[in-house]
Parts: sequence; C-alpha cells; structure tokens
Amino acid sequence: MDRLDALRNLPEPREVQLRLDGIELGGSLSVPDDARGLVLFAHGSGSSRHSPRNRQVAAELQRAGFAALLMDLLSAEEDAVDRVTREHRFDIPLLGERLVGAIDWLAEEPSTRELPIGLFGASTGAAAALRAAAARRDRVRAVVSRGGRPDLAGDALARVQAPTLLIVGANDVPVIPLNEEARRRMRAPVQLVLVPGASHLFEEPGTLAEASALAREWFLRYLAAAPRPADGSEERSG
Repeated sequence: MDRLDALRNLPEPREVQLRLDGIELGGSLSVPDDARGLVLFAHGSGSSRHSPRNRQVAAELQRAGFAALLMDLLSAEEDAVDRVTREHRFDIPLLGERLVGAIDWLAEEPSTRELPIGLFGASTGAAAALRAAAARRDRVRAVVSRGGRPDLAGDALARVQAPTLLIVGANDVPVIPLNEEARRRMRAPVQLVLVPGASHLFEEPGTLAEASALAREWFLRYLAAAPRPADGSEERSG
C-alpha cells in the first residue's frame, strides 16, 4: 500500500517541446515540490522518451524528491529515417549536442533553472550523457550509466568532472570490459557496479529495481548535496 500511495503522489508529467537548433524535440517534465535536483534522461538506440525502463527509474528518483526530464533525442522526421537507416542512433556527437541543448533549456525554464542537474544514460545514451557532462561541467553534478557504452564518448571521458556511476549487468559480458576501459580513461570519481543476474536490458526480475536503487543513492549522494546554480550566472570550471 505504501508503494501505491507513493506512486499516486508523483507529480503529473508535463509535456514540453524543446526547440534546439531549429529541431523540435518532445519531452516529459516532472517537477515535485521542493525538488532537490533534476535528472535528465538519455535513452538508448532505437528508443524514445517513452522507454518503460527509463520511466521506471524516473519514478524511483521522483519518489526520492528529484525532478526528471525524459526527452526524445531525435525529431519525428529523424526518427522515421533512423528506423530504416539507423544512421542517427549511433551518432554520439549529435546526441550529445542535443543533451547540451536540453541542459541549456533547463537553465532558462523557470521551474528548473535553479536545480542542479544529473544525467542518466542507457546504452548509447550513456555516451551522449558523458559528452554533455564534459561540455557543461559547470551545471552537471552527477552521471549514472545503465547498461551503457561510455567508451563511445571518446576523448570527452577525460574532461568529465561529475562523479559517475557505471551500472552493468553481470551477465552482459561483452559490455563489462568496455565499461572498465571507460573507467580507466576517466579522471572524475567513477565507480563500476555489476548487478547479479542482469543482462543488457535489465529485463530479469528485480534487476531494474536494483539498478534504480543504485542510481537513487548515487544522486542522493552527489546531486542532492550539490549547491544550486546561481540564478542568471554560471560557475567557472577550470
């Protein structure tokens, strides 16, 4: 009953449109009262803001007092092309720029502009999140990757300053060394956690809940405690 009550008390998401460099991208924004921070979600290849797994993680974070923005990384036209050609879903620089645009949009949105930002990336979205974290070091305070390909972030890995958690399924054997490689290349505080019994999509019973709990604790540790950005000004990072 407590869990059902918590679900009923979650804020109703507000559908928003982000216009970034002339491209319209849809998003779902939820901001609870007295939010302690905001988590921007980057979905994996072939997915969208309607990803049920990311929505489950977002609900867990909202119960902990975080706002959440789930957004599409491709426009409707780009998505239609990508479903045939797959030319956009692995364009990590493009997806990273979309996230940078969303971070800047959040800095102007009245309901979110004072909130410190965390990024949650799944699959290829993790690489895009890390590129955005490197580009907006003054605003991104924490990053979590679930089943991610952080290695695809390339040279941006060394520029990330936000504490980063890499969550990988213990059964996702090919992806584990790619995450270990990314961890070695990063200079920010980084931790790699293997979830027992989980494969790449965390479809096994209880595994996504465990990943959600790990993400919640990471953001509580590094995002909730972060100072809120000063209204109308930016911090400088060296």
